[in-house]
Amino acid sequence: MTTSSPASSSDSHAFGLLDERIRRWIWREGWTALRDAQERAIPALIEADRDVIVAAATAAGKTEAAFFPILTHLLRQEPDIGSVLYISPLKALINDQWARLTGLCESLDIPVVAWHGDVAASRKHRFIKDAKGVLLITPESLEALFVRRGTAMPGLMSKLRYVVVDELHAFIGAERGKQLQSLLHRLECATGRRLPRVGLSATLGDMGLAAQFLRPRDGKSVEIIHAASGGHELKVLIKGYVEKPSRVEIEPGLEHPQAEDLVPGSTLDVAAHLYKALRGTNNLVFPNSRRQVEVYADLLRRYCERNDAPNEFWAHHGSLSREFREDAEQALKEGTRPATAICTTTLELGIDIGAVKSIAQIGPPPSVASLRQRLGRSGRRQGEPAILRGYCIEPELGPKSGLSDCLREGLVQSIAMVRLLIRGWFEPSRVGGLHGSTLIQQILSIIAERGGATAGELWAMLVKDGPFEGLGRDDFVLLLRHMGEKQLLTQDGSGLLLHGELGEKLVNHYAFYAAFASDEEFRLLCEGRTLGSLPVSHPLLPDQHIIFAGRRWRVMDVDSEKKVIVVTPDKGGAPPTFDGGGAIVHDVVRQEMRAVLREMDAVPFVDQGAAALLAEARDFYRRANLDTVQLFQRGNEAVLLTWRGDWVNDGLAVLLASIGLTATNEGICLTVPGATTDRLLDALAEIAGMTDLDPVVILVDAKNIVREKWDWAMPEEMLRKSFASLHLDLAEAHRMADALSTITFSPCSS
Repeated sequence: MTTSSPASSSDSHAFGLLDERIRRWIWREGWTALRDAQERAIPALIEADRDVIVAAATAAGKTEAAFFPILTHLLRQEPDIGSVLYISPLKALINDQWARLTGLCESLDIPVVAWHGDVAASRKHRFIKDAKGVLLITPESLEALFVRRGTAMPGLMSKLRYVVVDELHAFIGAERGKQLQSLLHRLECATGRRLPRVGLSATLGDMGLAAQFLRPRDGKSVEIIHAASGGHELKVLIKGYVEKPSRVEIEPGLEHPQAEDLVPGSTLDVAAHLYKALRGTNNLVFPNSRRQVEVYADLLRRYCERNDAPNEFWAHHGSLSREFREDAEQALKEGTRPATAICTTTLELGIDIGAVKSIAQIGPPPSVASLRQRLGRSGRRQGEPAILRGYCIEPELGPKSGLSDCLREGLVQSIAMVRLLIRGWFEPSRVGGLHGSTLIQQILSIIAERGGATAGELWAMLVKDGPFEGLGRDDFVLLLRHMGEKQLLTQDGSGLLLHGELGEKLVNHYAFYAAFASDEEFRLLCEGRTLGSLPVSHPLLPDQHIIFAGRRWRVMDVDSEKKVIVVTPDKGGAPPTFDGGGAIVHDVVRQEMRAVLREMDAVPFVDQGAAALLAEARDFYRRANLDTVQLFQRGNEAVLLTWRGDWVNDGLAVLLASIGLTATNEGICLTVPGATTDRLLDALAEIAGMTDLDPVVILVDAKNIVREKWDWAMPEEMLRKSFASLHLDLAEAHRMADALSTITFSPCSS
């Protein structure tokens, strides 16, 4: 709510539609007007007769936009108040929304129940006993409800009136999103009626695709409310650095090295500027991995220690314990002391941490959409600008430097993303895909829910009428047979499908409910207290030193069976080797990067260091004649500049592999070792002549395509189809090969 909104509560038509008790609550809170999103959502949602998407900037009041009319509708049913299901991607967001809604709902005598692994069973049983009010839940916990209380679900959800999906963009295109679509369909099967679906998001690139995701097969019926933005001022500065070695690399015999001696000198430069720029205020800093979160959190904490100042810097990522994460969130929210969180995407979504002064991004952001979401945290106070600081570290160039380094790819990508952000563009949601891994999970889940199911029932619920519509009947039958061979399924004499020996074991494990793959993790313990967890893919040994939660620890013991690492506080420390995966870059971003390199005009939002690096990149681009040259020889490898996104580049790489050339996607280009430019041109012409892009054939020799949780249980041919549908754009790669096959080869001039 805001005092500067043009319409006051007294002359608002939407305000008059709300239950009197909700209107009184708004007055008591001192709100004088409804936001644009609320004005438009109230009449759309109050009758529970349609699906609605509310897209609005962070802090634009989306939660109230949904719940003011929803609660009004529930109150109309008194004394037999129904229920509403709020589905969130994060437990922390559920906790936050529980606190946010409880004050309002208590005044209405409507219960609010949070349901996830950290919530006491006694609270959950209150909802089981009397299923009314607001249930806040993750997809995984909803999956568990179906599996554990399948026969009770029709009764439990009989009074369900709405389903609200928060942070809708976080689900679209992912395995978790396909799981959510299936769960929503199963809810409607359990209740025997169409349930109004409400999607909330600050970042949706293509509203039509978002609507199609929310209501598969009937996206056109979804009402879309795209609320006006506040039009805040945006201040941007991108700083550029040249990579420097660590002190221990410069002085190999250094005795008793400190944490500052172990990290690159350029990292110390970034940390020093962050400390100078951010101290005394509230901010969010986004490195691109958990490992870097720990590095910067520790360095910044050490600055505070050396200056005898209270710590202002907190680590926040998904592997930390709830206690550590909540400490960081509380420090930001309470507003009584300066606090900056060094974080991953855990603070990108809508957890209420109050207003922050600025956002810092280290390296290129994962996407323009992600950058937009992050920046929505800043500039939320009236009259304050949103502030973005970018930090780009580029390698020192030498005779053997690669194309990416010479073109300063990280810096140029950051500049391109900021320009696209300013223009209002961000990546559209990527929908479609077979999602075979999640289909397997849902087959097992429905069998658990119903105590068995026939192949026909599974086909109807999941494919014919459900969200997995891209799968053919023959492939579905083949999948069921293959699951039988893997002992996931068995069939009784009546034809009923049941869990096989392995299937029963896996479904009964707590890890079953998540649709996405995750590493097994070791718990970190210090004097019996859980600090958080580390992926098992990088096990630790006794006496190793690590940094975790922005602090330094020494490993005392590692218990592989119990998956426990015992640590003690220590003065030394090296960052743990756990990192996030590389982001997928969109076509439009790469094309904007080329535009940045082509231009001669100064970029107004870069500092002197970044401007010098950009000048080097532009000079190389001109000297190498890359405006016209797309194919050249570099030593024993052919280099093809595509300037395309990763789905297309990876698609072209597998097409080349299918005819015997091994290509590597290096971002702006593909490299083909052992090939001449003539051989590559011939290969592109051969691809252009292909009439069948069947991934079953094209990926026949591909080895690294088991990516999702249940991929191992898929028939090989279906696995290839599923992988291609999620990770490749073969059709566009084929068109690109056709266009490139006619280019004239000219040597690179540098």
